[in-house]
Amino acid sequence: MSKATNPVESYLRMDRMPSIWCPGCGIGIVVNCFARALQQMGVDHDELAVVSGIGCTGRIAGYVDIDSFHTTHGRPIPFATGLKVARPDLKVIVMSGEGDLVSIGGNHLIHAARRNSDVKVICVNNFTYAMTGGQAGPTAPRHSIATTAPYGSFDKPFNLPFLADSTGAVYVARWTTYHVRQLTRSMAEAMSKPGFCFIEVISPCPTIFSRRNRLGDGLDAMRYYKNSSKVVNGANTRMVGLDLNGPIIVGKFIDRDRPTLLEAMDEEIGSKLGKRYVPYATTGVQR
Repeated sequence: MSKATNPVESYLRMDRMPSIWCPGCGIGIVVNCFARALQQMGVDHDELAVVSGIGCTGRIAGYVDIDSFHTTHGRPIPFATGLKVARPDLKVIVMSGEGDLVSIGGNHLIHAARRNSDVKVICVNNFTYAMTGGQAGPTAPRHSIATTAPYGSFDKPFNLPFLADSTGAVYVARWTTYHVRQLTRSMAEAMSKPGFCFIEVISPCPTIFSRRNRLGDGLDAMRYYKNSSKVVNGANTRMVGLDLNGPIIVGKFIDRDRPTLLEAMDEEIGSKLGKRYVPYATTGVQR
């Protein structure tokens, strides 16, 4: 009798399990949702590339059995953009945390959205720099405690869906690690849609953020996500900001179409030269 296996194992480096993530951390759930989305889509491993930066979420690149690139802090999006330009046949997915993507790499995020680079960004938001000591990050809610905000954060946090929407992303969604089916479906939708797609995943950090703010453990976070989340598809992204103990608006907020970066390059270069731009890595020549 053959041993039963999890259907997502083919997308994971099982020899590296168990992972290094803390008990109750939601990043493993995000990886599982990602693998299930790929399994449901039937995507070939050779058609994919995963790019990550530095931080707890950046470790995802080491656990997926896909061509993956662990880049420097804040730089996964420009790396992914270059990869997509050179290899337009690949689905290029960026998986990293809010500190890496929105603080250190915030400039790259807004310009990739502006250009409509055909990369898919999955941003795991746990509200803190968990790997480097628990400093307040760009999404830290007002009044939350951090090593750099011992009396409570006084900065206004970024509203990530609004940031992605206002800078040009064609697909914007937010889910929590409680919403595994919705998140899986949203990942599949984003990977099937041309253009810059952004998914925020609210995830618990029991060891650093929750402990300092007395929010309980990972299970308490799941209960909070279940009881406090409200699905509002098509919500005005201006209105979906978060605070420490308030409701969490989740859903698919933006789904629109406009030319991707490569399509814009083809149109502009073609109009000047009378021929289509073909990336060097695809053909060996630019003609």
